[in-house]
Amino acid sequence: MQEGWKKYKISDFIEINPKVKLITNQEYSFVEMKDLDANNKSVIPSDFKKLKGGAKFQDFDTLFARITPCLQNGKICQVKGLKNGIGFGSTEFLVFRGKKKISDSDFVYYLSREPFFRQFSESNMIGTSGRQRIAKEAFENLQLELPPLQEQKAIASILSALDDKIENNLAMNKTLEDMAMALYKHWFLDFGPFQEGEFVDSELGMIPEGWEVKSIGNFIDYKKGYAFKSKWYLPAGKSIVRVSDTTHNSIDLTSCNKISDQKAIEFENFALRTNDVIIATVGSWPPNYDSVVGKVVRVPISANGCLLNQNAVKLQMNINDRNFQSILYFTLKNEKFLKYIVNRAQGSASQASIKLTDIFDYKIPFYSIDNFISFSFEIDSFVELQNQLTEENQVLANLRDTLLPKLINGEVRVKDAEKIIAEVL
Repeated sequence: MQEGWKKYKISDFIEINPKVKLITNQEYSFVEMKDLDANNKSVIPSDFKKLKGGAKFQDFDTLFARITPCLQNGKICQVKGLKNGIGFGSTEFLVFRGKKKISDSDFVYYLSREPFFRQFSESNMIGTSGRQRIAKEAFENLQLELPPLQEQKAIASILSALDDKIENNLAMNKTLEDMAMALYKHWFLDFGPFQEGEFVDSELGMIPEGWEVKSIGNFIDYKKGYAFKSKWYLPAGKSIVRVSDTTHNSIDLTSCNKISDQKAIEFENFALRTNDVIIATVGSWPPNYDSVVGKVVRVPISANGCLLNQNAVKLQMNINDRNFQSILYFTLKNEKFLKYIVNRAQGSASQASIKLTDIFDYKIPFYSIDNFISFSFEIDSFVELQNQLTEENQVLANLRDTLLPKLINGEVRVKDAEKIIAEVL
């Protein structure tokens, strides 16, 4: 045992489901399970709701998904941004908090993400298949050697420096996304660069004279995903991207199934390439526009070479052998298209789907290839920087995930980790 470290029963080290005083039927910040992203340390509330029941928490508590498959998918986040510092959420959260003079809440968050801690939780789930849960009482049976409070804070500070950089990069990517979308609207919805010319009426409304209305399907090549068999799945290998692995603007590779690299060669026609556009087609479209999240995704550089599963299709916009992926992405990610396609979704609310023909029939204004090229020059620098930041985040996340268990079990000490982090940052 390291000097100053002590063996703790986890239920004595962490406050589990601590008391938070909330009043029934009053509105508070609300956090849903879908708000938690395994790639992010922080989660902020998505809504305000009247308290009827659910897990109660305060800022900087850790929300730990206790149900399958959410726990296996790494839905563990530290909550922030609650109105008045308090809120509630899904009944499927366990809430973790540091104990006064014993444990630090930031350290508790990283401890809950430590591989052995998660493996223990997953192996102690109870209940029927597909709806298993980890009970609070299970942590009575987990004992770990853990550092004193000051060392906990130092460890949490080291790991937080990496997470802060990751979250800053994510925020920058969001800013770049918003800037690029604003530029797309300026060119192809408001026709800002062409205001000095004459405008004529069309089925899209007024468009610059000389422009045409075309179906986007005239410019698109597509490839449907493949129904990979579960018996091929392995702990490691080539990632298979499913619709459920897509997030708002990216792909959650931590949730992907995998098959062997050798077997993946058989399916290389289904491989994704950086900047391919994925759109969900089956069993995923909600009945209203406000719920559309992650249904249209541009493949990040970190997912290059992954394989696409069924219920989604990859699209490429090719004209005269030129690739205009940025234009395609912002056309389909645009609010106008999303409202259009949601209105055409078919099936029940839980299993709504869309047809490829409806995507291809979507009307866009078109002037010339040179016009597309000019816009691409404007936008591609944003996309390139987004890819660079995404690649950097992958490196940072790998370093964090490597250091985390080693710091918590004492294999790597704080001073050594600080040197490593300083070199990277």
